[in-house]
Amino acid sequence: MNVDTREQPSAARPGGDPGGPDGVVPVARLTPPPPPRVRTGAHVVAGVVALLAVVALWLTYRVFVTTTAGQHVDELALEGAEHGQNSLWQVAEPVLDVVSVTFVVLGVGAAIAVALVRRRWILALQVAVLVGGANLTTQVLKHYVLDRPDLLSGWNGPNTLPSGHTTVAASVSVALLLATPRAWRPVVALLGGAYTAATGVSVLIGQWHRPSDVVAALFVVLAWGALVCALTPASSLDLAPRRHRAASGVARPGAFATPGSSVVAGLLLLGAAVAGGLSAAAVVRLTGDGTTGVPSDVAAYAAGSLAVLGATAVTFALLLLLRQSTARPRA
Repeated sequence: MNVDTREQPSAARPGGDPGGPDGVVPVARLTPPPPPRVRTGAHVVAGVVALLAVVALWLTYRVFVTTTAGQHVDELALEGAEHGQNSLWQVAEPVLDVVSVTFVVLGVGAAIAVALVRRRWILALQVAVLVGGANLTTQVLKHYVLDRPDLLSGWNGPNTLPSGHTTVAASVSVALLLATPRAWRPVVALLGGAYTAATGVSVLIGQWHRPSDVVAALFVVLAWGALVCALTPASSLDLAPRRHRAASGVARPGAFATPGSSVVAGLLLLGAAVAGGLSAAAVVRLTGDGTTGVPSDVAAYAAGSLAVLGATAVTFALLLLLRQSTARPRA
């Protein structure tokens, strides 16, 4: 807060002693600090990430649905899910049972409630639009926009890209990530990413989806989440904790420092690089000479699972960094 120290006349004290050398006393007037301003550069980066996610979604469809080699790898992964399915399904089925209308309502309601408690009125609307928009996008793309040509021998079913279950799990997790206070976001990113990855792998175990379906769903959520970050208004910015505010009401340096976010995002990106590299290497071998040292369907299944883990890690790492950056007021 700003302090107005303009001097005003003052009555003499009892005994004729004035309030100051010139007969005046300072009067303190408190004025509110200037409103926070958004960081334009961070918002531009978030918009670029949203566009790149759309491109990645299109490339996933183009490579794994509209090419013979891509469909072949995806189908091998679908067949490979039969290995150990009986025991793995006992773990996967309860994870998939969580995804329901009730789960969406409770998840979105919790995100909105957190935003409202924090008095982020526009953010409360944005997280609802995020979940609704992401899931609507998935259903429209899957049923009305994208088609699956029969490039392999026989009919291999209708288009299943993107995965609806993965979109629900990821979008609700991202909504909570965007709505929670700054200090809690690294924890929410880890928990939300873990739950989303478990859902994505579970739909592979149950042979409900191919790996490309799950990866595409993650890119849908990444695009919507980055778009929300790019449109963060001044009213949704983070406020510095009271202990970091100076007497004037301006935050001291380091008030918005979040080293935990950088550590979590860095670990997620490192894990994504390892998983993505192994997955890509397996796919190259499968589409090349086909020798991987293990049965081709097992190799494709493992590669698909690694791709899901890598895409999940990238999605939550980027959205954690974007949210922390776009929610930080400009100095």
